[in-house]
Amino acid sequence: MINAVFIAGPTASGKTEYAIQLARALNGEIVSADSMQIYKYMDIGSAKPTKEERALAVHWLVDEIDPRTPFTAAEYKKLAEKYIDDIAARGKLPIICGGTGLYFNALIYDMDFSAPEGDDAYRQGVWESCGKDPAVLHERLKALDPHAAEVIHPNNVKRTLRAIERLEHGEDKLAEFSGVTKLNPKYNSILIGLDRDRDELYDRINRRVVKLYDAGLPKEIRTLMDMGFKSSDVAMKGIGYKEIIDAVSEGGCPEDAAETIKQNTRRYAKRQLTWFRRYPHINWVRLSGDDFDENAFSNMLDIIENGRIKE
Repeated sequence: MINAVFIAGPTASGKTEYAIQLARALNGEIVSADSMQIYKYMDIGSAKPTKEERALAVHWLVDEIDPRTPFTAAEYKKLAEKYIDDIAARGKLPIICGGTGLYFNALIYDMDFSAPEGDDAYRQGVWESCGKDPAVLHERLKALDPHAAEVIHPNNVKRTLRAIERLEHGEDKLAEFSGVTKLNPKYNSILIGLDRDRDELYDRINRRVVKLYDAGLPKEIRTLMDMGFKSSDVAMKGIGYKEIIDAVSEGGCPEDAAETIKQNTRRYAKRQLTWFRRYPHINWVRLSGDDFDENAFSNMLDIIENGRIKE
């Protein structure tokens, strides 16, 4: 069984900084569990680790997939497990870091992703019956499985349609959102959750959005639009990308989307926390302030040391 450390938490909680320092202290390498950072070209809006940060610790599954390529949780599981196994085989500690709950479930739990791809015609019928309105579609999902609706963003039409199809074809509850308890036997999963006071977290989110704009997010998105990407593309559903593309497409400017991005990011952080708090074996570490917290870091090291299976 491989010791694997998972660093979970909402956006802007400080996951990257602490994961890097853990990797440096424990001879580890980082495997991203972020559904946006995995894509090429989308550097600023996804808040990827910088070149300087990646020089401090090896990162996998960052900047690897073309946004035009469909990418599923099953494919994530396959790639991530390949990297984790390789890291461990080289005598290093795999550290899985990110905020995408479904990616965490794919590795922590013994999940079966062998279900068929689904019926395109059925999903199209559902979409049309909802008047092609994402809000109406999301309400339909909520009526079927409130937990699934809680963590699937209303703008993620493709994922919402797939969830509705599965539920309306007989699944009682979606496994990735409810009742998965059988752990993946490949890994000894040591799960650490980073938490902050809500007001502090929301302030960090608001400040991060300003920094993303200052770093050139509008220019990055204009480049993507010139490449042919639209807000309806799956990769462009990420918060920040969709709002700016919509604002520009409607004749406005990127700055018009700033407050909406802040609001949607705060809501997303709340959904992330809801997801991660359902893990019964998570070890929460409280952070405060912008400076690196040596006491919290020491706590993380103790959690990992105590949770490791000694070889």
